[in-house]
Amino acid sequence: MERVKKYLITALILLTAGIYPVSAEVIQGEAIENTSITSGEPSASLSTLVTPQNVSFEMCTKTFAMNSDRLFYLTLAAVNANRFEIKEIQSKTGYILFTAVGKEFLASVISIDKYRSMLKITPANNNYFFAPGIVLNMYKYVEVNANEHLQNIPKGG
Repeated sequence: MERVKKYLITALILLTAGIYPVSAEVIQGEAIENTSITSGEPSASLSTLVTPQNVSFEMCTKTFAMNSDRLFYLTLAAVNANRFEIKEIQSKTGYILFTAVGKEFLASVISIDKYRSMLKITPANNNYFFAPGIVLNMYKYVEVNANEHLQNIPKGG
């Protein structure tokens, strides 16, 4: 009889120690942690952004409410701000070839109409296995600086 009581008490302690109540604050804390502060949209964690993974083509295209010239210059500034190596620039056709993390990417600016244009950032070798942070950081830079005034830099003479 003593042995049965001992087993029951041990089993009860193990069961109650393994199960603990989850408070609403913990659940809300996780939801807040996975939400972007500025936009309120769910955001990916740092490890998700830098870990190479299969990226969908839809993630590589985004439409902006600005003309194609402005988007081209902001994209060029985004490549520079992210410290990617620029290989080639074609302002007439609106593309930038750059290298990020040892992989070449092509940023194409496409004019939709007078007030909207699309930025498409795709890998040059069509292998969509890369860190999505490369593309998302470029889009974030363009969004943050969309209302900034573009300035001409005087030629050094």
